[in-house]
Parts: sequence; C-alpha cells; structure tokens
Amino acid sequence: MTAVPEDRSLQTLTAEDFRAHQGTRFQLTGGSAPGSAPAGVEAELAEVSEHGAGAPGAVRAPFSVLFHGPLEPVMPQGIYRLEHEQFGTVELFIVPVGPGEPRVPGQVPTAMCYQAVFG
Repeated sequence: MTAVPEDRSLQTLTAEDFRAHQGTRFQLTGGSAPGSAPAGVEAELAEVSEHGAGAPGAVRAPFSVLFHGPLEPVMPQGIYRLEHEQFGTVELFIVPVGPGEPRVPGQVPTAMCYQAVFG
C-alpha cells in the first residue's frame, strides 16, 4: 500500500506535480451551500497547461489544470477538496468551464470541464 503524501501547499504546487497524475481520477468534494451536505464528483485530470514564465523570483510559472467530470450534476464554482491516492490532498478554487468538446464532431459532449488556475 502506498502512503498518501501530506496535504499539499498551494504556494509550492507546480505544473509538474499535476502532470505526473494526468489521466488519473481525483475525488472533488465540497463547494456546497452552507448547511447542506458536501457535494462531490470523481473527475479525471485531463490537461495541465503552463502559461509562460513566472515573474522574476517567482516559485513557479503560472499554470492551469483541467478536469473532466460527469455532465450532471454540474458542480458550482467554489473551493473543493481534491483527493488522490498518490497526489495527496489539496483545497482548490475550481470553476466549471462548460462541457468538453466531443471527440467526434456532431456528437454530444460526454464530460463537464472544471478548471483551477495557479498564478
């Protein structure tokens, strides 16, 4: 059994931390209204994109991660607990960015896309 790493720090996460887990599934929980049960979905880390060089002295270059989850229910934007057996746990502000492009033009989308951006 693999030990789960300590909770991750948002300040030190890099694109490479996520890239190592691209194509694997994460559990997203939270983002629910106060007083209601936490909502959750399982989502696949579909894409890791770097956005140019970081500012001088920056710990990392800006990047974003894109997850593909089920079309329903659509999770509202908010802070979610992201859990993965090897990656560990981190809380991220995640935004739904719409259904993913279908693999074949004319087909119905099969996934809702969620994005987190790191500056």
